[in-house]
Amino acid sequence: MARGYLELEDDPKEEEFKGFSNNTPPSPSSSSSGSSRSRVPSGNRNNTSKEHAGVEMDDLLLTHPQTGLTHEQAAQRLQTFGPNQLVEVKANQLLKFLSYFLGPIAFLIEAACIVSAIVKDWFNFCTILGLLFLNAIIGYFEEARAESAVEALRQTLALKTRCWRHGQLQEIDTTLLVPGDIIVLRLGDIVPADGRLLGIDASGAHTDGELLVDQSSLTGESFAVAKRKGEEVYSSTVVKQGQQRAIVTKTGSETYIGKAAHLIANTASEGHFQKVINRIGNFLVLFTLLLTFIIIVVQYITYRDDPVRGQVLNILGPVMILAISAIPIGLPSVMAVTMAVGARRLAAKQVIVKRLAAVEEMSALSVLCSDKTGTLTLNELTFDEPYLAQGYSPQDLLLYSYLASEFGANDPIELAVRQAAEWQVPVLRNRPAGSTKVPGYEISNFIPFNPSSKYTQATVRDVSTGTTYKVAKGAPQVIIQLVGGSDAAVSAYTTMARRGLRALGVARTLAGTEKWALVGLAAMLDPPRPDSEQTIERCQKMGITVKMVTGDQQIIAKEVSRRLGLGRVILDASHLGDSALSEEQRSDRFYRADGFAEVTPEHKFRIVEALQKRGLLVGMTGDGVNDAPALKKANVGIAVHGCTDAARSAADIVLLAPGLSTIVDGILASRAIFQRMRSYALYRITSTVHFLMFFFVVILVFDWTLPAKLLILICVLNDLATLVIAVDNAQISKLPDKWRVGQLIFLSCFLGILLTGLSFGHFFYFWKVHGYNPWPTAEVDSPVVDRSLESIMYLHISSAPHFLIFSTRLTGYFWESMPSIWFTIVILGTQVIALFMVIFGWLTPAIPATQALAVFGVSLISCVVLDVIKVQVFKFWTKGSHSLACAPCGGRRKMLQDRKQVEGSQKRVWRSMHKGPEAIVVKTRVLLAIGSGGSKIPQSMMEDISWDRHGGSM
Repeated sequence: MARGYLELEDDPKEEEFKGFSNNTPPSPSSSSSGSSRSRVPSGNRNNTSKEHAGVEMDDLLLTHPQTGLTHEQAAQRLQTFGPNQLVEVKANQLLKFLSYFLGPIAFLIEAACIVSAIVKDWFNFCTILGLLFLNAIIGYFEEARAESAVEALRQTLALKTRCWRHGQLQEIDTTLLVPGDIIVLRLGDIVPADGRLLGIDASGAHTDGELLVDQSSLTGESFAVAKRKGEEVYSSTVVKQGQQRAIVTKTGSETYIGKAAHLIANTASEGHFQKVINRIGNFLVLFTLLLTFIIIVVQYITYRDDPVRGQVLNILGPVMILAISAIPIGLPSVMAVTMAVGARRLAAKQVIVKRLAAVEEMSALSVLCSDKTGTLTLNELTFDEPYLAQGYSPQDLLLYSYLASEFGANDPIELAVRQAAEWQVPVLRNRPAGSTKVPGYEISNFIPFNPSSKYTQATVRDVSTGTTYKVAKGAPQVIIQLVGGSDAAVSAYTTMARRGLRALGVARTLAGTEKWALVGLAAMLDPPRPDSEQTIERCQKMGITVKMVTGDQQIIAKEVSRRLGLGRVILDASHLGDSALSEEQRSDRFYRADGFAEVTPEHKFRIVEALQKRGLLVGMTGDGVNDAPALKKANVGIAVHGCTDAARSAADIVLLAPGLSTIVDGILASRAIFQRMRSYALYRITSTVHFLMFFFVVILVFDWTLPAKLLILICVLNDLATLVIAVDNAQISKLPDKWRVGQLIFLSCFLGILLTGLSFGHFFYFWKVHGYNPWPTAEVDSPVVDRSLESIMYLHISSAPHFLIFSTRLTGYFWESMPSIWFTIVILGTQVIALFMVIFGWLTPAIPATQALAVFGVSLISCVVLDVIKVQVFKFWTKGSHSLACAPCGGRRKMLQDRKQVEGSQKRVWRSMHKGPEAIVVKTRVLLAIGSGGSKIPQSMMEDISWDRHGGSM
């Protein structure tokens, strides 16, 4: 193999590379010394090991590590090797369409279709078959729309990488990488392609440092693997520590993960919100099947002696059509459309949803742990007056800070330090444009920032004197500890913190020794965002507790918290790791805190875990690679603007705009989605209960039902109309949303029973008053059978439950938030069609227009009446208490007991708080009465308080 600029030895590394070309999987970390070292893959020799897409690897790796490929070379290789992306295996669209003919609802429709064919009821057969295909077509296209919307959003999250092209460090899409490209890997990066480390840092200096890489996505090994110069790094692994340049060796499907792509499966998680909807759907299916089974059994017993009606198939046909009409066929479609529209609306607010279930969970978010830097503050650092140790100047402080800075990093502190030094230090200001070198200094080794150590370190050689020393830059408390402590520096740092300034410590070793000396503390101002205080106030009004999380010192966190109106209860690292506290005490302490300071990524995980144990839904923001565990642990992990690739991959939500207001916009949008879905659930349960209860009674008692064509028409028109719920206006709740299934079922059944009573009112009124006989026969002088009652009941059963959706949109009165124009047009439009059908006799006998309009009007009025009843039920149903009490078993009993204990404790506290002041007031009044010479003390006073000779109180 060609060594070129890699400077590799013959046998060992050659064997390692050949093994990699043969696609031997990377092994877990191992080392004879016990440190986390990688075992580079090895395999058999063959001639293809030196080729990549038919091109000799010798030619591909002859790239200068300081300049990279030219634009022409990159373009030519991109054409040869193709884009750096895995070939996605698309699902077979025909099989996907056929999958909509599987499942409980589809099987029920198919059974009814078969029964109709057996009894030769061809009209019902064609109608049901059309319904089956209509359900499949709608489901297929709506799911395709939802998938397209999510895929389009994911495309906006295309990963970027820093690559040397034509002598310039550029940020390009990872899909544009080609073999031979020189890339820069640093903390938090997802390795974009297979490559080999060059032992050169971002600035071009030699480094002996290791690159810690998380290969768990390939091997399942949880420990990070140490990589050195000449060792392989693999696509999709994550850099946990360090930074180096690497040369790309394999891209796209030629990478290790590309060759093993068939072993990788993406799992779609199902949120609690969707689980509840599915449970509601299953409940309706089971409820429907139970009642229809009873009807079948009763009718079979009743007509067992009838040679025609007693046949099982003749009984099954109409009953199964009734079941089909009651089951919520449109449930999956409504869910898909609502989620897709919601995701697109969130994208318009710069909130990209990676996991649709997270949209649902955001609506119930009650605690938001927010990063301080960049989210609550502007993350635009400006330098203030520094603290300088004796013998050093401001230029020395900036120069040493620059020497210990990571070239090419987009971290705000690194950028601020480099920009200030390049502007104020003459030796940096006068160097050639684009140079990565510091005139007069050579950096032989660089240790990048690590969240645990909290500092960077460089080994520097002064060319003019030949002396070598180390420079460190990082958190002030760490640097002060590194130099052995300094009271003056601590005092200066405390003063800076009280002013809300961020401090950056800088130290160096004395020439020829390992003793560290403090250079000074750089003071930087990171002001709060102008909208942060207002946004936090909005969150609090929405029932969301915002807790600030920062790695800064506690005194800085308190000052920033005070400015933002968050409160001053800030816990530092000592409280976060206090082992003397029980889990319950720690959880209670975290809940009462306004923020957390000096936190590490491990602390973030503990914070989320402790808050979740209190039954809270927690959102956590993060931007670094080590934030990934906390982001995954949180109910909603939020990667903030400017985050690393690793944080972006671990999060559920990715923000494309800075600030907390973007998160609030996402929460508001998710609550609107929740309200739409709750509205649909309440409407669908109510209409199903009404539909089944009415026909259950009239079939068993009066042996009467509507024709199959009218039942199916109700099902199709009403379910299609509810698709517009996704674009309806929604009244956003003031507090976090929560599924209260007990309340939902009770209210739905209650409204369904009232609607059933209204239906029987129509049935008997038009039967007894207008003479519309349920069992019409042909008159002697006319062969026409009067079936007007079918038209009356069709119009009523179609319109009355459907208009109820105007009420179920809100927990309050329907006029408090008007529906959208499209929602109103579609809902009213479907019922206007039903109205015209019964007036003009389409598919059903014509009835007088006055009667049709009367039925239509009663349906509208009943919606208003039921709306008032609904509001009273919501007012009566105290949040949570009745939901728990309606079925106090298992975990619900314990939850109810815990709630009663908390309420009892709170009442005792309030009584104690009021008892003391009241006793003092009564005693004072008694003493004043005695002092004024009054001989009579009001009896009420004596009854209010016990009085003893020592002046004690009860």
